[in-house]
Amino acid sequence: MTADIAPDLATGDGRTDPGGPPVGPWRGARPLALSGIGVVSFCVLLALAWRAADTLLLIFSGVLLGVFLDGLTRALGHAFPLPRWLRLTAVCLALAAGTAGLASVGGATIAQQGRDLGQTVSAQAGTVRDWLAQRGIDVPSFPGGTGEDGKPASETKDGQKPGGLQGLAAGILKSPGSLLSDAGNVLGPAATVVLGLFNALGNIAVIVFLGIAFAADPGSYRDGVLRFVPPRRRPRGASVLDGAGETLRHWLFGQLLTMAVIFLFTWAGLAFLGIGGALILGLQAGLLAFVPTIGPLVAGVIILLASLASGANAVLGALGVYLAVQTLESYGLTPFIQKRALDIPPATIFAGQLLLGVIFGLWGIALALPLMAVIKVMLEQIYVEDVLGEPRDR
Repeated sequence: MTADIAPDLATGDGRTDPGGPPVGPWRGARPLALSGIGVVSFCVLLALAWRAADTLLLIFSGVLLGVFLDGLTRALGHAFPLPRWLRLTAVCLALAAGTAGLASVGGATIAQQGRDLGQTVSAQAGTVRDWLAQRGIDVPSFPGGTGEDGKPASETKDGQKPGGLQGLAAGILKSPGSLLSDAGNVLGPAATVVLGLFNALGNIAVIVFLGIAFAADPGSYRDGVLRFVPPRRRPRGASVLDGAGETLRHWLFGQLLTMAVIFLFTWAGLAFLGIGGALILGLQAGLLAFVPTIGPLVAGVIILLASLASGANAVLGALGVYLAVQTLESYGLTPFIQKRALDIPPATIFAGQLLLGVIFGLWGIALALPLMAVIKVMLEQIYVEDVLGEPRDR
């Protein structure tokens, strides 16, 4: 019996007899080759995704806009049972008219307050730096502050000033996702501003086009993705995609409502205190609320720096407004509005922001929460329910 089960010492192939099937999980060379090809293909796709991460995140931004337009189109359909293309056209025209009207009515005020606020924040940042330096705390120069040589911090040693629109455009050109990152070096500093604005407007145009295209016929894109799923798994794949879309829709509209409330309350509170630039401060607080944890901290620093010019009482009042608004957002708006959309602990959100920020830069930080929402839905439905066989948290 021992001789029957021992490996063939003459050949060393581990078979029970020279004519029997091979022992082990591999039944021939073809499955092994196919597995190797699959692993290599996955690695290649992962590398391509890494190289094209900024473009993929730009596409994801277009998907978010498509989800927003699709939600408005669906809501309009409950009141007016019109064809989808007509409802989507009405939504797009209404949004375009609202944006143009806001720009024409309040654009000049916002621009003026933005310029004044920028000068105030720069001056107060320099004051804070000097105050810290007098106490032995060495900190980097703030934009608009003074360096060790007495020159503005934004001024280089050769007297050039990379700040302003040129510095902003240069930052945009060097930011992730820019297709013209080296064009400024070729065409010279004068073209940097134009190229930076062109790049920014190009990204906006891509997002708008993708958003409208996705919202025009979301079913075709959903069905196109399902074509890559095995037929027997397509119902489950459709359920996962629908769940991710619903989660994004609830989160996005809830986040927009939260941002609007933060803008209004911050604006009203700072205007009541008589702090200059209350409108633009409220606007930036509302916009930065889109980025959880990090956005409100940045907004709070800007508010405090802007209020320094009005005295200590204004600083205390601005701090009180900021804390009151953040308390309202953390304990009132988010638990109530986002209850159906997203339930992720704050520490997990912050850790996800750090991870995605390190990997993808500013794109990762800005889109961390919607990305984590989609990942959460997929993990719950694909891994927790299907693999582990456990019900997900409701």
